[in-house]
Amino acid sequence: MDLDRVHPDLRGPVRRLPPLALQYGWYRRLTRGAQRRFSRDAVGEGVRVEELTTPDGVGVRLYRPAGTTAGVDGARPGLMWIHGGGLVIGAPIQDDALCAGLVRATGAVIASVDYRLAPEHPFPAGLDDSAAVWSWFLDSAPGLGVDPGRIAVGGQSAGAGIAAALVQRLHDTAPEHRPVAQLLLCPMLDDRTAARTELDAIGHRVWTNRQNRYGWGAWLGSAPGSPTVPPYAVPARRDRLDGLPPAWIGVGDIDLFRAEDEDYARRLREAGVPCEVLIVPGAPHGFESWGAQTPVARHFLDAAAAWLAGALAADPLPGH
Repeated sequence: MDLDRVHPDLRGPVRRLPPLALQYGWYRRLTRGAQRRFSRDAVGEGVRVEELTTPDGVGVRLYRPAGTTAGVDGARPGLMWIHGGGLVIGAPIQDDALCAGLVRATGAVIASVDYRLAPEHPFPAGLDDSAAVWSWFLDSAPGLGVDPGRIAVGGQSAGAGIAAALVQRLHDTAPEHRPVAQLLLCPMLDDRTAARTELDAIGHRVWTNRQNRYGWGAWLGSAPGSPTVPPYAVPARRDRLDGLPPAWIGVGDIDLFRAEDEDYARRLREAGVPCEVLIVPGAPHGFESWGAQTPVARHFLDAAAAWLAGALAADPLPGH
């Protein structure tokens, strides 16, 4: 994809990004190790971070407003966050700046899931880990000073796809414990995109369809685009979307996922689910992370945070 299609703010940052060789085990191991050693200085002021482990053995990176005491300062809203990485790489620490920004903007307590990665741990491992942290977050809410009726789920890229799948599973299996909203940044929702080999020639910036095919294949344990997939493995494959919580979907117009994200948003709306969509001109995949300091990314993140703040300020869900 030609650089002139990229937003001027993002051309410098995107040119500095290294290529991804996800198909090689050594590369995934090297990348995973490097991601866990990211600088902890990205959190900034006003937010404190803890690392916890749930009784199910799943790691959680917890972000809280600094200077508050659970049970003393009143119940806060919450957000369970799921990081990206194409389903095969990534760690919660990579989203320190993003999550800390959401804490400052909303006052929420955020629990970020350290889920198992494919291909070593294919579906449903990552979704099961996320479900375990959701249950832990609800059970632990009083001790964390969180209102269990005002907890949303969210994520970026592959993590946003897992978040959408978790919302569907909770709707079917535990409707009394459903999240109040879903915040989906450039979500990875549909394996059938990866099966469209004609998209390979476009050479999308940051995340190509060849990489997409590898990620989905690692997650599913089979070729993407098969006639059937397990329930909750691919959010866009679900037939009925009615009854799901309100959603915010943001994606760049030159992101590989734009078409599938817009289609999912359309289907949510047709099913009666409120869904706000923000399409950013000239924005490649994940620009809000690797281009976070640019004006276009700041505007995007401000819009996401404002929507989330409004969703979390709504009346608590009944049954909590």
